[in-house]
Amino acid sequence: MSDLLASPDGNASTAMEQSGHLSEKLLARRWGLSRRTLERWRHDDHGPAYLKIGGRIVYAVADIEAFEAARRRTTGAVPAGAGAR
Repeated sequence: MSDLLASPDGNASTAMEQSGHLSEKLLARRWGLSRRTLERWRHDDHGPAYLKIGGRIVYAVADIEAFEAARRRTTGAVPAGAGAR
């Protein structure tokens, strides 16, 4: 494993998280989706922004969190401007 991708304890996923990025595999695990779903979302121009570096797909944690925040819903919330009737 490349020293650039591994953290001091040798864990590549920890190093990715510390760099502020998640691999496609880690994002799929975080959201309980398949990697194929993320691939389809990229093809359909859906999902968070991503980087393609050397054939690898990575997602910036800030972009993931922004995507999640934009989809946050609360139970019983009235949409802005809808007003109660």
